[in-house]
Amino acid sequence: QVQLVESGGGLVQAGGSLRLSCAASGRTFSNYVMGWFRQAPGKKREFVAAVSWDVGHTYYPDSMKGRFTISRDNAKNTVYLQMNILKPEDTAVYYCAARSGYGYYTTENEYDYWGQGTQVTVSS
Repeated sequence: QVQLVESGGGLVQAGGSLRLSCAASGRTFSNYVMGWFRQAPGKKREFVAAVSWDVGHTYYPDSMKGRFTISRDNAKNTVYLQMNILKPEDTAVYYCAARSGYGYYTTENEYDYWGQGTQVTVSS
């Protein structure tokens, strides 16, 4: 089992930045692919970013490239999501997810473990 706890969400004005953290406990964190997803009210959960465990490759959908950066610190069992130039449409609950394997995964069905989520609200 892997337990994931997100933090760092909050209220920010448009154009601002936030850094989300996801602390993992349980099994060896460094062996897990980590991902971030988000879900806005009334919408499906959306893939935001992923980072592989082996060489730290990162992956973003085109809509997230340039403003969001995922990183991980295996020594601290933590994955981060740096979000810059935030827009009101970025308002959502942001979830951290984990699974074993190589490479990266982009759909929620591919992840085995989830955090409880952290709310990000961007005001205009």
